[in-house]
Amino acid sequence: MQTIVVERTINAPIEQVFELLSDHANYREFDGIRDSWLIKEGPRERNGDGAVRRIDLGAVWFEEEISNFHRPTTMDYRILRSRPPIEHESGRIRLEETGQGTKVTWTSVFRIRIPLIGRVLSPVAAKAGTKAFGSMLKAIDRRLTAGG
Repeated sequence: MQTIVVERTINAPIEQVFELLSDHANYREFDGIRDSWLIKEGPRERNGDGAVRRIDLGAVWFEEEISNFHRPTTMDYRILRSRPPIEHESGRIRLEETGQGTKVTWTSVFRIRIPLIGRVLSPVAAKAGTKAFGSMLKAIDRRLTAGG
């Protein structure tokens, strides 16, 4: 299994940071994401527990189910289907208020399930995922600290 952990402190209120991270349909606004949409709304909150989102990166896509959704500190998810096929142990986004703003810790544990080459591709995917999570948090930081 590969583990991605990306941390960033964003100089903005926790509620604003959480709102951008939990608005699944708007992930398409971030670099590298071709499209994103909500397949199924959560029963209590549109983007909350039970919601299913699809993130399309082009050759790679994910369908993820949201769980353990506690505004504004916690959002877990699990990849249900993907291309390439992925065994996904967990995905967690944690937010914490600090003296410098909102600390975001984004963790994902997975492996690519392709016989023979999955073992080679998993570390490559982890490196790409680390870059993608970091880029998304940087974009949120810029958006919230630049006023839009």
